[in-house]
Amino acid sequence: MQWKPNTTVAAIAEQDGRYLLVEELINGSLVFNQPAGHLEQGESLIEAVKREVIEETAWEFEPESLVGVYLYPNPHQSDITYLRFCFYGQCIKEHKGQALDEGIVRAVWLTEDEIDQKRERMRSPLVTRCIKDFINGNRYPLDLIHHSFISE
Repeated sequence: MQWKPNTTVAAIAEQDGRYLLVEELINGSLVFNQPAGHLEQGESLIEAVKREVIEETAWEFEPESLVGVYLYPNPHQSDITYLRFCFYGQCIKEHKGQALDEGIVRAVWLTEDEIDQKRERMRSPLVTRCIKDFINGNRYPLDLIHHSFISE
């Protein structure tokens, strides 16, 4: 039987030394995550990350580069593995007053030190790993990703 990971997208946005995260209620606990979510059928990875950021933070997001691709087995559910595409980009416009996705308590801008201090409250180790990869200079061009095949 063919195995299929859950494809997700995540966004890193940085302004003035602060990173955009969401505080969300997961299984009765408040945790932090990048704006992130599942790829929906028929959408591109770029469309997915733009949609997830606005739904979870009320910010319009314009991806500029791919930070990395991560395969992460869920330690709480052995039958679930995530394939995460993490993008860096700019938040270009905030829609103040827009309702956020269910479970999202708030969008928050945190410094690297504040994120380190809240390490135990990160939804997964991927949150800090993606930020560290970004800080270390991981940037890959978006044209690395192809969303369709060209027939010859």
